[in-house]
Parts: sequence; structure tokens; C-alpha cells
Amino acid sequence: MKSFKADYVFPVFADPVKNGIVTIDDRGKIISVTDHNNPPNGPVEQLSGIICPGFVNTHCHIELSHLKDKIQPGNGLVNFVKDVQGFRKADDKQVLDAIQKADAEMYTNGIVAVGDISNSNLSIPVKAASKLYYHTFVETFGFLPQNAEETFNKAMELLNEFKPQSCSITPHAPYSVSKELFKLIRKHSDSGQNLISIHNQECEDENKFYRYKLGGFIGLYEHFGIDIGHFKPQARNSLQSIIPLLTNKQQVLLVHNTCTNLKDIYFIKRFDRKINWCFCPNANLYIENRLPKIQLFIDQGFNITLGTDSLASNSSLCILSEMRTIQKKFPAISTEKLIEWGTLNGAKFLGIDDEKGTLEPGKVPGLNLITGLDGLKITPESKVKRLA
Repeated sequence: MKSFKADYVFPVFADPVKNGIVTIDDRGKIISVTDHNNPPNGPVEQLSGIICPGFVNTHCHIELSHLKDKIQPGNGLVNFVKDVQGFRKADDKQVLDAIQKADAEMYTNGIVAVGDISNSNLSIPVKAASKLYYHTFVETFGFLPQNAEETFNKAMELLNEFKPQSCSITPHAPYSVSKELFKLIRKHSDSGQNLISIHNQECEDENKFYRYKLGGFIGLYEHFGIDIGHFKPQARNSLQSIIPLLTNKQQVLLVHNTCTNLKDIYFIKRFDRKINWCFCPNANLYIENRLPKIQLFIDQGFNITLGTDSLASNSSLCILSEMRTIQKKFPAISTEKLIEWGTLNGAKFLGIDDEKGTLEPGKVPGLNLITGLDGLKITPESKVKRLA
């Protein structure tokens, strides 16, 4: 057994423990969480900072890791999508090497579980051998109604390649999935386990396209040679347009939400949908140079999680870095709240909170030490060290 004492222990399921002590066995299973008045038997390693559970990254694209530093930041989502499609083709070995490095980076950065988006089978062997828990979202693209069935069937083929790893089929985004394809995914989701993760309102052009059939996406479809004659303006934002098309049987993760407003949030409450939010602030700054209005989402009754997005849109795969960015812009959001978003809430969405997310006896959640704090505030000097 090993015991670690820190300035604070954040069990997440309970209040922070000042001068707390965490004891684990050689597998990393939590034996106890106590304070300094009830020390365990045996030696205790003295540390400075916060001890918390391992982080859960609910949104990543590990197969885009080879695109690090290749896409110019700040050019907006439409140009980002063009660049990803232009740069993503590469030698399989190069892609695989980058995937392995990204997996190792996440482990070093205290991440224990990942919700990962995949469009190919290249990440399968890395995930099978990884120390991290992965759920793979097999992503579908297809805005042409006549191609919906073919697109869905190809996604099913890829899904079967990922099995028996944890995996599901998911739509990419409102602007890239036809109503017919949404309906096929919903039918599949209604019949068994199928977690959903969808990119949502990353830029104003997405809402302009849905409301008026105007904006930058018109040029994007032309760029890819897609005829959008079938699409009629919906007179409402993209999120409001697609919510009725999503299953009410599965947990649904809405990712990014850069341009989601209060009306969108209230609109969702009118529907029986299991909605979770995921924020990836560093990617939002990289792509659009703006952040979601995160304060609007707090205390609305929804589960909030954190993600890193990919190395195509981020300098690192680090949940602590995402917390730092949020707290700098929204200082009223406490470190305790951010740790909950980055641990338990992500584990709940992925359905692994029986093992991960909190420092409860019997769980194997991973153990992180956060240092370089100003009191309990995250600073530019804050770092994470994996203890278990």
C-alpha cells in the first residue's frame, strides 16, 4: 500500500479534505481517504498541492494527432474543416506513430479515460494496448439524403472492426449529416447501447446556415462539390433544428457549443433528451479565437464535461490546461467545480463512474497531483503529475 498526503484531497463525491491522505493498493485501488487526524498505518508521502482522481477527456480525435502544428490557427471553422481534409491523408505509419505518442501524452497528463472520435480503424491496436480506457465514437458524415443508407452501413462495418472495444456510431455535426442519416442513427440508438457525441455550434456560420441558408458553409459545400439544393432554411439555430432528430434512449454529448445561447439551452429543456455538454476551450480559441459563454450552462441541470479536441486544434492533450483556460476567462468557476467536470462528470457520461471519477474506496480512478496553485486557483505554473 502507498499513502499520499497533500494540502487538499478532492474526492469529488464529497467535500475537499484539508491535509487529506489517500491510501491505495498496488493496483491503484482506493483503500481510504482520511485527514491528518486519522493517519493510516505505515509511511505517508508528503506532497504539496491538490490530489484528485484521474481526468476523463470526453472529446478527442487521436487519429488527427499527426496534424499537430500543420493548421494555421484563427482562420475559423470553415477553413479548419478544409485544412483537416486537405492535410489528413498521410502514411499509415506516420499516423500510427502520432497516435501512440498522443496516447502516451494523455497518460502522462493524468488522463485515465477518453471519448475518442474515429473515422478509420488506425487507432484500434493502440487502444487495445493502452493503459487508458477508450470509448470510440465511429463518426458519420453525409449531407446528401440519397447517400444516408450507404454511409450508415459503412459506419456499421467500421464499428464491427472496433468491437469488442467500447464503441458506438455517432453523427459528426448538424451541417454534415442529413435528416435521413440522423434518423438511421436514431433507429440504431433506440434498439441498444449507442452513446452519442456530436459537434455543436462551433461557429456563427453554422447557425446562419440553418436559419437562413447563408454564410460560410455555402462555400464549404461548393469546395467539396456537394449539391445542397435539397436543404431548406429552418428559421432556427442548428441545435434547435436537430434536437428532435436525436434519440431519447441514450446519453448525448454536445461538444464545443461555442455559439450556443440561452434560448438554445431553454429549447432543449422542452425535449426529453439526455443532454451532456462538453467544453474544449483551447480548441475554440485555436479555431475561432472565441470561447463559449460557459456561465450560461452552469446550474441548468445538465452534466458538464471537458475535452481536449485534437492536436490539429490544440498544442497539447491536457485536461488541466483546459481548466486553466476556463478559470482565466471565468474566474468565478472554482477549481473544485472544474475538477468535477474533468473527472466524475466525464465518467458518468461514458458510463464508467463505478470505477472512475471519484476517490471512493474500492474504485480504481487514477490519482493526480496538481501543483503550482495560488491557494486553490489554477495558475500558469500549475502542473499535473500522475501518482497512480
